Amino acid sequence: GPGHFFLYAGLQELGVANGEDLIFFLTNCTEPLKAIEQFQTENGVLLPSLQYALPFLDLHGTPRLEFHQSVFDELREKLLERVSAIALEGKVEERYKKLEDLLEKSFSLVKMPSIQPVVMCVFFFLPKVPEKKLKLVMADKDLYKACAVEVKRQIWQDNQALFGDEVSPLLKQYILEKENILFSNDISFLQNFFSPSPKTRRQGEVVQKLTQMIGKNVKLYDMVLQFLRTLFLRTRNVHYCTLRAELLMSLHDLEISEICTVDPCHKFTWCLDACIREKFVDNKRARELQGFLDGVKKGQEQVLGDLSMILCDPFAINTLALSTIRHLQDLVGQDTLPRESPDLLLLLRMLSLGQGAWDMIDSQVFKEPKMEAELITRFLPLLMSFVVDDHTFTVDQKLPSEEKGPIPYPSTIPEAFTFFLPGPKAAGSQPDLAGELFFWFLQENKIACEIGLYYILHITKQRNKNAFLRLLPALGKFFDLAFSDIFLHLLTGNLTLLSDEFALEEFCTSLFDGFFLTACSRKENFFFHVLRLLLHLHHKVAPAKLESLQKALEPTKQSGEAVKELYNQLSEKLELRKPSPAEVTETPSMELPLPTVPTPASR
Repeated sequence: GPGHFFLYAGLQELGVANGEDLIFFLTNCTEPLKAIEQFQTENGVLLPSLQYALPFLDLHGTPRLEFHQSVFDELREKLLERVSAIALEGKVEERYKKLEDLLEKSFSLVKMPSIQPVVMCVFFFLPKVPEKKLKLVMADKDLYKACAVEVKRQIWQDNQALFGDEVSPLLKQYILEKENILFSNDISFLQNFFSPSPKTRRQGEVVQKLTQMIGKNVKLYDMVLQFLRTLFLRTRNVHYCTLRAELLMSLHDLEISEICTVDPCHKFTWCLDACIREKFVDNKRARELQGFLDGVKKGQEQVLGDLSMILCDPFAINTLALSTIRHLQDLVGQDTLPRESPDLLLLLRMLSLGQGAWDMIDSQVFKEPKMEAELITRFLPLLMSFVVDDHTFTVDQKLPSEEKGPIPYPSTIPEAFTFFLPGPKAAGSQPDLAGELFFWFLQENKIACEIGLYYILHITKQRNKNAFLRLLPALGKFFDLAFSDIFLHLLTGNLTLLSDEFALEEFCTSLFDGFFLTACSRKENFFFHVLRLLLHLHHKVAPAKLESLQKALEPTKQSGEAVKELYNQLSEKLELRKPSPAEVTETPSMELPLPTVPTPASR
């Protein structure tokens, strides 16, 4: 059959008889047995002593094929060992000349499965496989597949489209893995999207495969970075920024200096990676990071595009935002204003660079976004005033009070605060703010937004129900632009800490009616996160409220499959909670006593 042809492919070119020659012999002879004997003598192992040994093997019932196969396997192993030895001995030019000669002799047999490993071994040890041979390999799918990654690199570096075809499924897999974590049904404030350490994340399958595919090849590394930039521009998906940083740090772990020394972001990423590991930017590292940013020389501004992408990584943003909130709390204790803290200003500078990554790469205008004064002189002091209100309330509650009534928690939000948040503004709602500020707000709200959201995450993590309910109306009205799946993933996780509050009508009305359900009408991802939360906490919610939520969250025809699937899971859980008819009505007594059957425990 045609498959048999490959077993002997290329032998004729070397003047070695193959299966076809044997067929020719047998069809053109008068005595087939003699013809076979002659063929065996001419093509067998030419060793005189063997003519006595082979009949001895025949007596033991050992087939000739088995004997020849074992000799062949032994010789091939010896040849492979010899190729490996040649690759390491003598002068460089000489050893590669020997390997090239061997390749020339053996390449015609590359399709023979039994000889292919030898050819591939020669390929492996040649630093540069001849162009002609690479083209032949590239044109044959099976040969290309059989090549070691070291050989494929030589093919890829001059064939971006082929390399793109290899990398593309890995990038899709990476994004899918990230989204699976964000949309996972497991909700916990202890284990969330940001829990795994940088080192653990770099052990992921995709990062490891890409690292192996790149090896020490700068050209391939640059290609992958170009793919990531292009995809980030096309989709605005920030997970590509994470992969950009993880890939560089994976090569750093392996000490691939050939790449690390030529990537201008290496030292900055290395330092930031240490901060991400600690989830905090300390003073020493802050000075180091500032040194890198200040050290961008004239004419080298393009590096800011890469640095901004590294800073746009959600893990970097998370670290910078957490550090900002911590700094603001420290400043309250020190009685210091934000503008007087160089460390805080650096964090804002890096947040600004990260938030501006897409615009910078899109416009190809490489300069740091201008830091607007109002963010520092108005918005952050307002945020600090919330921290002060909170401290004051806590202290007031502990003081002995002559009046009987409980001290109310401050419930209003200063108008100036909501002004900084994205969303529609009512006419005349900011009488104390100038027109320039309004213009600034329209253009620059991302950082105020990010810090505001992280402050909300901070107070929910502290189980601070009062502060959360105070800011919730602003969250529903103004933060619409900023609701990423990452924020909603973290918020739902932190809300599990307030699980006991879900039994209270007032809390549920504020949370669901005032925030989640109004947002659901605007964005489908809200449906998903509300359903995740209810799957986790449905047993805490008052039955009447749960029923109305179930109705409100019913998927429409337009809803995605994932939302429908999650809704069905929730409905099944709620069905199991309903009391069975036997529990509701009394069972009439029967004359014979029946053994009691335990009812299934509600889940």
